[in-house]
Amino acid sequence: MSSIGKIALFIDGSNLYATSKALGFDIDYKRLLGEFQGRGTLLRAFYYTTVVEDQEFSSIRPLIDWLDYNGYTVVTKLTKEFVDATTGRRKVKGSMDVELAVSAMELAEHVDEIVLFSGDGDFRSLVEALQRRGVRVTVVSTLSTQPAMVADDLRRQADVFIDLVELKPKVGRDPVERPVSREVRMPPQFLARGTIRRDDRVE
Repeated sequence: MSSIGKIALFIDGSNLYATSKALGFDIDYKRLLGEFQGRGTLLRAFYYTTVVEDQEFSSIRPLIDWLDYNGYTVVTKLTKEFVDATTGRRKVKGSMDVELAVSAMELAEHVDEIVLFSGDGDFRSLVEALQRRGVRVTVVSTLSTQPAMVADDLRRQADVFIDLVELKPKVGRDPVERPVSREVRMPPQFLARGTIRRDDRVE
């Protein structure tokens, strides 16, 4: 694939968070954008996460706000809290898998490569469908934990697998470094947020 190909990032927020924590480092999302801007024409960077319903302050809110101001398309969904009838414990239900898959399929005709930051085996059929449309798919997760954070069938289906450990020097944040202020803004080369329609022109 040419280095000037069009790329889109699809980040499964909770999965990437769990993977980076398991590897002992935090993601610097500004550096992550820069890394993939250097690999081609970065058309869009999506970040998917759930937010707890009826919770005034969520620990993820500052990150969501920063991403929204700095070149990412943030997609959120409220989780549903319920009481498990068998155990009596409060549980939270919420998944962004469907939203991510739909957006990826909508964008497929506009990009050469999709980079999926997730190890969730449920995405294997999505990867296969994207490949049938001629899109190269890179999966970013890790085999360096016990157990591995990436499902074996997802890793095998991908055109390229990148272990997050390999990206640590390029996208990891120094533990003593404070998160970048939300006032810092990326250059406006990203398309406006929202779904790309079939009649949209993507240069």
